Amino acid sequence: MHLPIPLSELIDLRSFSNLWYWIALAVLWSTSSHWVIGVPFDSITRARRHGGQAQADLEALARINVTRILHIARVSGLWLIGFAGFALTTLAVLGFGYRIELAQALLLLLGPMALVGLLSIRTALRVEAGEAAGAALLRRLMRHRLATQVIGMISIFVTAMWGMYWNMSVGVLGH
Repeated sequence: MHLPIPLSELIDLRSFSNLWYWIALAVLWSTSSHWVIGVPFDSITRARRHGGQAQADLEALARINVTRILHIARVSGLWLIGFAGFALTTLAVLGFGYRIELAQALLLLLGPMALVGLLSIRTALRVEAGEAAGAALLRRLMRHRLATQVIGMISIFVTAMWGMYWNMSVGVLGH
């Protein structure tokens, strides 16, 4: 038995032809559209249907998450933007400049999530500015969820198109 197996044979770094990548993409967008600025969507629907204690719980949960998001943004927001910009630029150069499939796949996952992160900060600012209770909070959270879902649909479409192109032209031919 020959034990020293090269790492490249043990771990397959091809992404667009790997089922696990597509499962991860689906789970990523499913999870991000379920958690609206840290508030689970079932809490939002329960508050819309029943009001009362469910609405009070939603408002408390939203207040906690808005405070958390805005604290992180105010304390280390510039550092996070700088690091995220560096990481996304690095992935773009490696992926599309040097044609590394793993970097392309990660960029297609993380790039749209950066937009969702910025959208979450904007939503948190609006909630803090006066949409922290009642119908205004429900409306804001639903708009945020819809925007996240639209970003997700566009992201999945672009990723699927690029993945098919990559598999048909580069992946099959090995260029």
